[in-house]
Amino acid sequence: MKTEKIILGVDPGTSIMGFGIIKVVGKKMEFVQMNELILKKYDNHYIKLRLIFERTLELIDTYHPDEIALEAPFFGKNVQSMLKLGRAQGVAMAAALSRDIPVTEYAPLKIKMAITGSGKASKEQVALMLKSLLNLKTLPKNLDATDGLAAAVCHHYNSGKVVGGKNYSGWASFVSQNEKRVKK
Repeated sequence: MKTEKIILGVDPGTSIMGFGIIKVVGKKMEFVQMNELILKKYDNHYIKLRLIFERTLELIDTYHPDEIALEAPFFGKNVQSMLKLGRAQGVAMAAALSRDIPVTEYAPLKIKMAITGSGKASKEQVALMLKSLLNLKTLPKNLDATDGLAAAVCHHYNSGKVVGGKNYSGWASFVSQNEKRVKK
């Protein structure tokens, strides 16, 4: 009997949130959808966060993913950018956890390594490899959508084994893994 699951991959961002969805039947991946939520036109950071939360819930309610893979923010020099990205990731994670969907975070380097074999691959190289792997006809103009799709494919390749990432199966799991950060 073949097992089937849907994986939603999200690349949270405050300018563009990219996402991709794959269906896995047995060990075979099938492309379902990829797109992006453009947030550049909104000045208010809190409105952007609400839109990320709402769009993530909409994707969950439409596609009923079994698991969600998030690209974790990378460590940059701009602390304000890191905080904003962390918040974007947090609201996408909260949307998933509110529906009791397991969430796994992957570092960008880990995702690139899973897709191309090199952690130093460019966005373009990742996108071209995904095009080949999933028999995509075209690639989007912005590659944030392929970044979200890459997170989903990376998660499939890792088959739920968490190496270099964090995995949360629900709110209780999140709290237990972050006890030092959560006040009781």
